[in-house]
Amino acid sequence: MAKVLIIGGGGAGLVSALAAHESGAEVIVITKTLPTRSQTSMAQGGMNAVLGDDDSVSNHIADTLKSSAGLGNESRIAFLCENAPDAIRWCNTIGLPFSRDASGEIARRRLGGASAPRACYAQDYTGLKLLHTLYDQCLKAGITFMNERFLLNIIVDEESNRALGATCLNIPTGDVEEIRADSVIMATGGYGALYGKHSTNSVGSTGDGIAAAIRAGARLADLEFIQFHPTALKSSSILISESARGAGGYLLNAQKERFTDELGPRDMVARAIHDEIASGGAVYLDIRHLGEEFISHELPQERKLAKIYEGIDPVYDLIAIKPAAHYSMGGIEVNDECMTGVSGLFAVGECANHKTHGANRLGGNSLLELVVFGRHCGKNAAQFGVKISAPELENPQFDKDTDFVNGVMCFTNQIDFYEKQEMLANIFYNNVGVIREEMGLKAVLDAIGQMQKELPFMGPQDKSKICNTNLVEFIEFGNKLELAEIIVVCAISRNESRGAHYRSDMPVRNDALFGSHTITWKEDGVLCADFMN
Repeated sequence: MAKVLIIGGGGAGLVSALAAHESGAEVIVITKTLPTRSQTSMAQGGMNAVLGDDDSVSNHIADTLKSSAGLGNESRIAFLCENAPDAIRWCNTIGLPFSRDASGEIARRRLGGASAPRACYAQDYTGLKLLHTLYDQCLKAGITFMNERFLLNIIVDEESNRALGATCLNIPTGDVEEIRADSVIMATGGYGALYGKHSTNSVGSTGDGIAAAIRAGARLADLEFIQFHPTALKSSSILISESARGAGGYLLNAQKERFTDELGPRDMVARAIHDEIASGGAVYLDIRHLGEEFISHELPQERKLAKIYEGIDPVYDLIAIKPAAHYSMGGIEVNDECMTGVSGLFAVGECANHKTHGANRLGGNSLLELVVFGRHCGKNAAQFGVKISAPELENPQFDKDTDFVNGVMCFTNQIDFYEKQEMLANIFYNNVGVIREEMGLKAVLDAIGQMQKELPFMGPQDKSKICNTNLVEFIEFGNKLELAEIIVVCAISRNESRGAHYRSDMPVRNDALFGSHTITWKEDGVLCADFMN
């Protein structure tokens, strides 16, 4: 029996866990917090699939390719879209409570960039309800969960370039642990928390798995492509789902006039909102005309969030909004089987780059991706472990990481890393945000370099061993800095505007880079980058 270790308990990790278990593997899932607190719970709008004669898979493929702005892999996009109907049926079978139309069929809505209403939804709680359904199924299957384990590194045999497991920090005890496995699946989510209060993501979306992957020898692809959701609440950056616009909501400028196609691709809508805010000071989402009955039934979460975080009721009031960092298109490079360049190390979900989203993700494809590729990844990881079981080799990673944690606890606390973290978030939003230019990007890169030099003077103030969240947050900050450098290097290198990467100093596409992915890796700890097809 193969032993599959899954790092991350969000939607991608749980789908992979069920698929690996169904393939006969012993499955262990380690999570930083608890599975039901993952970022998947914040996905609201729906999951794309062609279910009726009023749409076609070829249209779904075309919409996804168009949104990807020349960086989508057509064969993988076809795999995603062709398997979408079966993914919806599978979710329905395991108990996901989809909303229904008048005939009792799964209800669908149109999201931005789509040519037809194909996003299957559960009110505006689609991700949350999917996550809870998956977790229930995993518990029913008897899958082992090890919660409150913070990933430190992947254990790799350098001679064979083979993943042997992972090391993690047991947060409640403060001990470093080693977990061996025949295959390892990264399902750790994205890096939107790098933008701090300017992100729709939870504070836990710190890119730990992506940082660990590049340290382990995997390659990263296209980290400069970060999607900014057009409609986040102005003060809190809490997401207001695209479903509000899909239902007929309007975007209004400071003069209360509509100014763009509300259901255009997210990158274009986000830039239009950014420009209106820059010139007029405010942009609003207006759903008042939809009526209280519709809002309460179809958009209950949006109404509740606006009330709680902004003190307004969208049944009667305009919703002040802004673009906020939302989704990481870039991630760990994987092949058709979801495996990275390290043998036995797989990746899936937002931390992975399956090359299905390219430069700009189509709304409704993220939940779809984690189901389609999660099932594919879990099955492949289990089969790989059966065919090529991991050798029982001694490896120095456990000792290295134990020394690392002990060393970090000896760092001084002369500089408050929380202040530096907030500074990083602000300069990222202003200079590595919706609009970018070379001078601002290089200034951010200099700031990152200075923070990296100062890290030994920013250690955790709390020196206790038990439940030391201050220590965890410091290590997370180190991962953020590691990824921040890569993101900015890629953004400087990509001398063009494409999808979510918009350079005001280079506002058009560079034909020489068409179809080229920004690939980064490390050699002897040194960051390397190049463009590859």
